[in-house]
Amino acid sequence: MRVIWRVLAGHRDLRLVLSAGLISTTGDWILRVGLVYRVYVLTGSTVASALTMASSFLPQVLLGAVAGVFADRWDRRRTMIVANLLLAAGLLPLMLVRGAGQVWIVFAVLLFESVVQQFFSPAEQALLPRLVPDDQLVTANAVSGQAQNLARLAGSGLGGVIAAAGGIAAVALADAASFVISAGLIALVAASGRAAAKRRVPASLGRRVAVLRSELADGLRWSARHRVVRSLMVFVLVTSIGEGIMSTLFAPFVRHILHGSSQAYGLVAAVQAVGGIAGGVVAASAGRHAPASRLLGWGAVAFGAVDLAIFLYPLGYVAVWPAAVGMVIVGVPGALTIAGAMTLFQRSTDDARRGRVFGALGAVEGVAILAGTLCAGFLGQAIGIIPVLAVQGGGYVVAGFAMLIVLRADPAAAAAPAGARPTRVIEVPEGRI
Repeated sequence: MRVIWRVLAGHRDLRLVLSAGLISTTGDWILRVGLVYRVYVLTGSTVASALTMASSFLPQVLLGAVAGVFADRWDRRRTMIVANLLLAAGLLPLMLVRGAGQVWIVFAVLLFESVVQQFFSPAEQALLPRLVPDDQLVTANAVSGQAQNLARLAGSGLGGVIAAAGGIAAVALADAASFVISAGLIALVAASGRAAAKRRVPASLGRRVAVLRSELADGLRWSARHRVVRSLMVFVLVTSIGEGIMSTLFAPFVRHILHGSSQAYGLVAAVQAVGGIAGGVVAASAGRHAPASRLLGWGAVAFGAVDLAIFLYPLGYVAVWPAAVGMVIVGVPGALTIAGAMTLFQRSTDDARRGRVFGALGAVEGVAILAGTLCAGFLGQAIGIIPVLAVQGGGYVVAGFAMLIVLRADPAAAAAPAGARPTRVIEVPEGRI
């Protein structure tokens, strides 16, 4: 904990960005949980509930890589502020939803929100390495993961309560307020959000499109040629397929394998955040002594092993409580894995390309989750829930060991030495483009 407090106390901009993320992500969870609940109440349709989530998922697949190009072209801090304000304004049409006949408004709003979010996320991830010295980057990423888990805990509980008390309008207002507050906090950040290198964009539409295609191709080529980034992309591809499987089959696992209620499912799904908060403390301390590649590799191996234990124990003993305990435990290696992966991505990508690489990462993740979701839907019925879920856990174990082998001799994957120079950029004033 002292490591975390020392990093937070010494970096005002980091505190502002993490606070903004905590508040806005809490609002996101309030909206996500509350909307799914209210849409089902209004329509009585599980298909409508599924479309609610699909509406917020599709733009990640279609726009992730393209949005990353703009994160490298635009001022990242300004992009985050404008995106937050657009996200807040975009929620206002939800105030018109009164019955099943207006549910299409929910789909349209979530589609818009997800489009804007594709521009916010790579800008945020690319900005973070400017806020702390390189040797504190693992800790910063670990604390960011803790904020995400705190938001999940708080937002999940508040979402159901607010939706039950005030309906869709209430959850929309709560999320909109969180975005406005987040924009205000980011506006106070002193660090520059300009990319390290900016290209003059031609005036004609055709040339603009050509430059966009060129920058997008450059980011994809960098991801394919850089050994560490390429390995990380494959890791994300494999593990995200597993996450698609998990998101599709975990509710049926609790219901049909463990014979648990909907309340039991909600509890088991939420308690992973508790372990994630504890894992953030472990990752923050371990990051000062262990290379990020080991945090990623061993974290993924442990994550997969615990998941396998969760999915396989019902073969001999059927009860819900071991799954809840396992979900708390798995949050710790999960936090190590995320902190290690984000740090490696940030360190292995130069500032001028960082946004588009994170955009490509989001696109790969989206495609993989979609593939895992579709496969799980068919295979779960064909060969059973437990065997398919076991693929998810096994995938993490195999991917973790593979990363340990691939990255063990790569200097780019080593931990930064104490006193390493910060990854800040000295900028020269330039004209508007």
